[in-house]
Amino acid sequence: MEPKPNRYFQVGLVPKATLALSLSSQRRALYTILSSSSFSSMAAATHHHHLSSLSSLKTHLLSSSSSSCHKPLSFSSKTLVKPQSIFSHSHSQLNNKIQTPNISSNTINNSSTSDFNILIRDNDDDDDDDKPREECGVVGIHGDPEASRLCYLALHALQHRGQEGAGIVAVHENLMKSITNVGLVSEVFNQSKLNQLPGDLAIGHVRYSTAGANMLKNVQPFVASYRFGSVGVAHNGNLVNYKSLRANLEENGSIFNTGSDTEVVLHLIAISKKRPFFLRIVEACEQLEGAYSMVFLTENKLVAVRDPYGFRPLVMGKRSNGAIVFASETCALDLIEATYEREVNPGEMLVVDKDGIQSLCLLPHREPKACIFEHIYFSQPNSIVFGRSVYDSRRHFGEILATEAPVDCDIVIAVPDSGKVAALGYAAKAGVPYEEGLIRSHYVGRTFIEPDQKIRDFGVKLKLAPVQSVLKGKRVVVVDDSIVRGTTSSKIVRLLKEAGAKEVHMRIASPPIIGSCYYGVDTPSSEELISNRMNVEQIKNFIGCDSLAFLQLDSLRKFLGHDSSGFCYACFSGKYPVQPKELKVKRTGDYVDDGLSGSEEGWVKVPRNQGDEEDS
Repeated sequence: MEPKPNRYFQVGLVPKATLALSLSSQRRALYTILSSSSFSSMAAATHHHHLSSLSSLKTHLLSSSSSSCHKPLSFSSKTLVKPQSIFSHSHSQLNNKIQTPNISSNTINNSSTSDFNILIRDNDDDDDDDKPREECGVVGIHGDPEASRLCYLALHALQHRGQEGAGIVAVHENLMKSITNVGLVSEVFNQSKLNQLPGDLAIGHVRYSTAGANMLKNVQPFVASYRFGSVGVAHNGNLVNYKSLRANLEENGSIFNTGSDTEVVLHLIAISKKRPFFLRIVEACEQLEGAYSMVFLTENKLVAVRDPYGFRPLVMGKRSNGAIVFASETCALDLIEATYEREVNPGEMLVVDKDGIQSLCLLPHREPKACIFEHIYFSQPNSIVFGRSVYDSRRHFGEILATEAPVDCDIVIAVPDSGKVAALGYAAKAGVPYEEGLIRSHYVGRTFIEPDQKIRDFGVKLKLAPVQSVLKGKRVVVVDDSIVRGTTSSKIVRLLKEAGAKEVHMRIASPPIIGSCYYGVDTPSSEELISNRMNVEQIKNFIGCDSLAFLQLDSLRKFLGHDSSGFCYACFSGKYPVQPKELKVKRTGDYVDDGLSGSEEGWVKVPRNQGDEEDS
């Protein structure tokens, strides 16, 4: 089965002024067009270069969509906002301000008629970004007068876990105020927005999601009111019994407003008769199956909870003023000068209020199955995840590859950025120089302008530029973190050989991925995974490299030592700790048949031959 080719949507002629927008603002404007009823006629008009398509785009850029699930787009300048007088070195930590330009209606109306075709890659066939995606990151802060600003900075540190939406909920004088929107953290929030979120109690969320008309309403944190008050929640993970839980709730009269499995949790809390509040969370969580690391907010409490298997990370820290912080990774604690205390244990609930911290255990107790991909790809190298340094893990993965799969070479390079640390380990162990043979552009989003004359491997060339003076005539080892569909790897190999590399040897710092993840990672279906349908030799021929080697699963387990049984390897072994009981499981993201989209494209079939529970 050949991988799906890239598909592109032609949106139409776009004024030059639009190109000055930040990439995510372009995406939001164009997503609005794609979801509008006028898109079909607009595309037809584009074919004949009619100016009506220009006015349609301008209307969408400057006003809200006719769909009620879109808010007006804002093009005002956004900066990272520093809390008042609490940091000694925030400026250097934030690498200066991140700016997006002001775009006024006059600027757009006066734009030149020399316009460009814009192509949007179909998200399902995004071969040029061929990596699994973590769905989101969460943060919660209790006991700091600048809770929302600290929350905002912590979300900035977690931006790698989700770039499509962000939100913060804060409590002030027993009232909850929520601000959420699509876009990067620095685009959703500015000084005036954060001024609207006073209080010493806040939670926040960043998310990765798929494009679609229902994207905005799925941005977390969610806030709901019920008979005992209000509650806010931010969730990282994925529930494998979401469909059946939602069906049961709907049969009993529950009404859902979003396509997120997080809303199921709120409904379960609302119908619980347990008292006090945290016991309702316990009762709700005992009905959940799958992965969840969540933070909850009430008028006076902050609650953090992690599923019994501990699939997704969640850590606790403390600031010098005694404020308690929860976050998906320790890199968020570092930025806001909070000291790492410990992990929230699998199956543990921590309740924080003015009286201190209370710990409760959820039932049933399980053997932990932490996601090993946090150490392979998702987490920042400077984070401590599951009690281990991510940097040290990746460096060791590279050293193992150099020991078990050596090859005569002149230089070692990485596929940036996630392959760098493993490449450093490989080079050091092999005694071969490490070089920067590929330079990554960090300013490319999913929206781009391509000339009419097609450029081969355009998406990869936008992101990765080979350094010919480093590569020419050299035998090159290329270290990457993983191979998913294989399409990006083949383009990278071709790029390196065109730049003059004599030989290209691929070394992958993870075992072959043969199974989809149901626990909060957006991966293709098993049929699309190249390692599920080809052996190593076939993959080598498909990619076009001179040799190919993966990190062996047994070697990975040996490196983890006595902790080995505490990790989940389902994507490598096809054996799942929590086997979905449903024939289809919701992908991470917004796909759901909610009566509006009517689509099942986001539901992944569960292969029956992968139904065995994972061995310890």
